[in-house]
Amino acid sequence: MVIALAGQPNVGKSTVFNLLTGLNQHVGNWAGKTIDLKSGGFMVGDTSITLVDLPGTYSLTANSEEERIARDFILKEHPDLAIVVVDAANLERSLYLLAEVLLLPVPVILALNMMDVAGQEGIQVEPGVLESALGIPVAPMSAAHNQGIDALLAVIREYLDGKMPFNPKKPSISDEHKGILAEIVEQINGYTPEGYPTKWVALKLLEGDEELAGLIEKNLPAANWQKVAALLYEHEDAVLDIAGERYEWIARMVRAAVVEPRITRGSLTSRLDQVLTHPVFGSLILALVLGGVFFVTYAIGSPLQSWLGRGVEALTEWLRVQMANSPDWLSHLITDGVLGGVGLVLTFLPILAIFYIALGLLEDTGYMARIAYLTDRWMHRLGLHGKSFLPLLLGFGCNVPAVFGTRIIESRRSRLLTILLIPLIPCTARMAVITILTPIFFPVHSALVAWGLVAGNLVILMLLGLALHSLILKNEHVAFIMELPLYHVPNMKTIGIYVWQNLLSFLQKAGTVILGGSLVIWGLSYFPTGEVMTSYLSYAGRFLEPIGLWMGLPWPVLLAILTSVVAKENTIATLGILYGDVVKVLPTLLTASSALALLAFQMLFIPCLGTIAAIHEETKSLMWTIVSAVMMLSLSIGAGVLIYKVGLLLFG
Repeated sequence: MVIALAGQPNVGKSTVFNLLTGLNQHVGNWAGKTIDLKSGGFMVGDTSITLVDLPGTYSLTANSEEERIARDFILKEHPDLAIVVVDAANLERSLYLLAEVLLLPVPVILALNMMDVAGQEGIQVEPGVLESALGIPVAPMSAAHNQGIDALLAVIREYLDGKMPFNPKKPSISDEHKGILAEIVEQINGYTPEGYPTKWVALKLLEGDEELAGLIEKNLPAANWQKVAALLYEHEDAVLDIAGERYEWIARMVRAAVVEPRITRGSLTSRLDQVLTHPVFGSLILALVLGGVFFVTYAIGSPLQSWLGRGVEALTEWLRVQMANSPDWLSHLITDGVLGGVGLVLTFLPILAIFYIALGLLEDTGYMARIAYLTDRWMHRLGLHGKSFLPLLLGFGCNVPAVFGTRIIESRRSRLLTILLIPLIPCTARMAVITILTPIFFPVHSALVAWGLVAGNLVILMLLGLALHSLILKNEHVAFIMELPLYHVPNMKTIGIYVWQNLLSFLQKAGTVILGGSLVIWGLSYFPTGEVMTSYLSYAGRFLEPIGLWMGLPWPVLLAILTSVVAKENTIATLGILYGDVVKVLPTLLTASSALALLAFQMLFIPCLGTIAAIHEETKSLMWTIVSAVMMLSLSIGAGVLIYKVGLLLFG
């Protein structure tokens, strides 16, 4: 049995998904689309159920890839059941998606989530009354507190037993346009795509759905399409009528089942947002929040990383003793190639875990949306808006999905500019390298230095964006509308699954890309003589030596950064192979100026191969891919040289 899980953004859909499926999840690409679908399994009695988490979307009109995937999955994959998650504290908004899903050929359960948040805001929702008004099952939930999942499972069990009541009271359109809808149905009957209900297609044509209009125009005989096109042109105001009738339908449901408080809605959220979204105070708090994230990461993660590092060292020495009679190259392969590379990278798992926990908390409380709001005023100066910021924000996790995420941006020029700026966002892989290297050089001020490096990247992003604005966007500006969800208590299970999935992805990378890169680097550094300084790798290093001298960096350090093109974590792995105990060796090789130059060079260097491939895929242009790589290389060298020279002037 397959169930589709749908919902608008910020209604707790991911929390419901995690409660039902736990760790039994996987992510896969569907139907050649660029947006991945997450699915998971669970049992109801003896029945095995696959739950498919559809992309969060406000409607089912094909204005974005998310909306197309959500509706096409229901229409083409024919799930047995759909669960629509809504926010009980904001039914007026979140019931709109339900109004559209009810028009599709699938039974529907309404998961009335965030009942606790509604109660905190003084909103009383009567699930039984709402169920009667809608004619479909309603399961009240507070997923963030693990409450209500049994009620949802009970309704699913009723469906399996053939006892689920489902007599939906669907929204209609006004009498003025019912005749027009019937005429369009008559003209397109028999020519709609397979699986698409004729009346639903006709309604979408009246709503101005351009994708369906293109499909129908191709399928219809010319005479039929001329009649349909004429009707659509004469009644282009029908979209307002349809939307108006849906909102009136929503209003009837809300009047029947919801008692609004006498006090102002969202009072707590409003009071908090007076400060947290303030241009000055909000920005200061944002800087403090980000600084606090890095401080906690170092304060807790660094001691754990050191403990794991000592464990890897002990294991390495033990293996050397055990393999004393083995061929020299095999002993070095295991101890230097594998443990010196992957082993060292694995030691910063605690740091990554803390960082992911922080990101999960910011997202689950609703504060991440405030970060988007605060930064929009800066984005707008670049001619961009919130839709451009969201992929940039995603870049803090990984630049690859951030590049793919730019597909939500309608303007091609805005999309291109956003893609060029994404590599300037420090992803978790880059931050992981920085969190390892910074305490080595600056043990007392590591958090401050890391904060400054991130701030420096963002300043460069702004300056570069301003420079590219007139060149790419031709001073084009676009409007920005976004929703700020109510603040709520985070769900620790959701955050735990988020952290686990990201750490698992990192471990998979460590076992494949990083291991492969480490072995290649070890081989180049060992052969043909068994010594790094006379190895194949040394030839490439000496070729780069003049560039390193500009920044006060020895060529092995440059080589380590060069290997980060495969995966950013390879910088640490390569340094471990070339220098052994980097914690002891690196501070003796580099001055404070050259260490800062190294960190800046690492932060701005060419992105990983995955990001480069994603840029080529999205721009469909080898030229823009090369421009992106050359731009980042130039910025990294320029910043490294400038910091080193200024450091020499200031500190000698």
